[in-house]
Amino acid sequence: MATVLELGSDKASSLAGEVMARSGQNLSACYQCRRCASGCPVGEQTGYLTPDRLIRMIVLGKRDAALDNPLIWKCVSCYTCGTRCPNDIMTARVVDTLKKMAHEHRIRPSSPKVAAFHSSFIAAAKRAGRLNELSFMGRYTMKNTLGGLARLRLRGIIQDQKDQAGFGLVLLRKGRVHFLPQKIKNRRQFKRLMRKGRAWAGSVSKSPASQE
Repeated sequence: MATVLELGSDKASSLAGEVMARSGQNLSACYQCRRCASGCPVGEQTGYLTPDRLIRMIVLGKRDAALDNPLIWKCVSCYTCGTRCPNDIMTARVVDTLKKMAHEHRIRPSSPKVAAFHSSFIAAAKRAGRLNELSFMGRYTMKNTLGGLARLRLRGIIQDQKDQAGFGLVLLRKGRVHFLPQKIKNRRQFKRLMRKGRAWAGSVSKSPASQE
């Protein structure tokens, strides 16, 4: 029995409206030409869930499938999809939006290491406005280790520690590790922008349309 797709349903318009508002991308302009899919470098690693199919999920209101899929964690933000799109849809920004929504809904990421990397990077960068390598690597190692312990991956933890130590030594030799944090100018202005961004995202996610 064929499944009837209700393109104009409230559920579909609710999800698409929230994602478009938060990402700033006009998903209704996507006509599935698949030019984005032909250049996606991680398409094979996501079970061929390419940017066009992700947009289709959102437009059809498939909230669970859109928030719990490998593409949003394996996307490398190369923006190849956006540069090839005839309607300038930057799917990488859509992916970032879905990451935030998945975090807000406490959906366990399909790639825990990528999620740990992402959250550690943001936490280390937003403190001083510029990334400190030691702070970032310390946060990532701690999150990755705790996640491995929760999944009883003792051998994996040991191997990850060795890999991180080796990578850290390479960075140290090349002068890419700063022991003291580097701060940007106008940190107060930077923090105000961060607060405004969080407040805006919160107001969008709590809007009546997004609750339907």
